[in-house]
Amino acid sequence: MAASRLPPATLTLKQFMRRQQVLLLYRRILRAIRQVPNDSDRRYLKDWAREEFKRNKSATEEDTIRMMITQGNMQLKELEKTLALAK
Repeated sequence: MAASRLPPATLTLKQFMRRQQVLLLYRRILRAIRQVPNDSDRRYLKDWAREEFKRNKSATEEDTIRMMITQGNMQLKELEKTLALAK
């Protein structure tokens, strides 16, 4: 059997797709946070988002990552609803 030509740290397609989902979620959260009118609230939310993503950076379990993406999307929707009501 031939050895793989890929380096051992290479992501599988599934891992690559999950990574893209996480990065997209992070960008969407930061874009939503930019719309927060209060400067101190905006800073707090940005720090919160950054810390949450950093804290979960080492997660490798597929189901756990999927669950965290789902929770992040729900929190993003909640933030967007709150911002829409504030306008």
